[in-house]
Amino acid sequence: MSKHPLFTPLALKRGPAWPHRVALAPLTNLQSNPDGTLSDDEYRWLTKRAEGGFALTMTCAAHVQPIGQGFPGQLGIFDDAQLPGLTRLAAAIKAAGSVSSVQLHHAGARTTADLIGEQPVSASDTEGARALKGEEVEGLVEAFVTGARRAELAGFDGVEVHGAHGYILTQFLSPETNQRQDDWGGGAAGRSRLLREVLTGIRKACRPDFQVGLRLSPERFGLETSEAMELAEEVMNSGLIDYLDMSMWNYSKPAQDPSLGGASLLDLFARLPRGGTRLGVAGHVRSTADARRCIDGGADFVMAGRAAIIHHDLPRRFQADPDFTHAPLPVSAAHLAAEGLGPSFIDYMRTWPGFVAP
Repeated sequence: MSKHPLFTPLALKRGPAWPHRVALAPLTNLQSNPDGTLSDDEYRWLTKRAEGGFALTMTCAAHVQPIGQGFPGQLGIFDDAQLPGLTRLAAAIKAAGSVSSVQLHHAGARTTADLIGEQPVSASDTEGARALKGEEVEGLVEAFVTGARRAELAGFDGVEVHGAHGYILTQFLSPETNQRQDDWGGGAAGRSRLLREVLTGIRKACRPDFQVGLRLSPERFGLETSEAMELAEEVMNSGLIDYLDMSMWNYSKPAQDPSLGGASLLDLFARLPRGGTRLGVAGHVRSTADARRCIDGGADFVMAGRAAIIHHDLPRRFQADPDFTHAPLPVSAAHLAAEGLGPSFIDYMRTWPGFVAP
């Protein structure tokens, strides 16, 4: 057995330790039922990853309000009717020896009126979306907290708050999309207030050992890397989260901010004081070498996405072969079906250029 730290247990401040450092990234898969309840296809996709040896098995983004839905076939966690499916899923993930988590999400302006049946909402008025009123922002906080409570009631070990990729929390964090003049806008402190209140509310509402993570973007969507670094350091030292999942698109790319001297995103965030919070990275982790470089570069764990779609047992392949790289693209639809993807997920993967063979 390899002695590399990638394959050693990871203890967190709260909740169960992870058996190693390779986690399943939260992946859009379009497989849930129209009412947001878990489908058999989505159950199969996720439980197969837990059985394949992922340390943490996380759901796709699960919307906390009906108007927060971002795409068709999205998992929901806004209604008690969704609890039976979530409970079934949590039990199966844990029975396979994996730590279980739900990613809590709200698309904000990144949806359409056709999908949600009304005008989308955002931090401020934008083309196609309206600004949330103050009381609606408070309701949004409560929706995230209630979603976390549902995940806890369903038996999950924890949740991850989706604060990345231009969705509602990013829309509040970004000075480009947040033009508010009230307590939810203005400077960095006002723009990050929604995120802080969501995390504080979850921590107060859920049991002491409930594991809480946060996903952030390091740049893009109107975010400056330097401000993202300040926020990451603040939240890692706040005591509110157990891990920070930085979605980097490519862990080795230089930051686009020229003032940062061409340093890689991994290096910039790995050097931050963490206060005992674990740091994970996602983006182009496609081989054993990639995963090891992330750990050697200062990350505590890696989140695998594309490679996890192709190989349900990716962590075991990483451990068995230091030279392993995911199967070359394109892969066949039959291969993806054998790896646990349902027809809707396979059709979605066809929209990724060069991913699925004709």
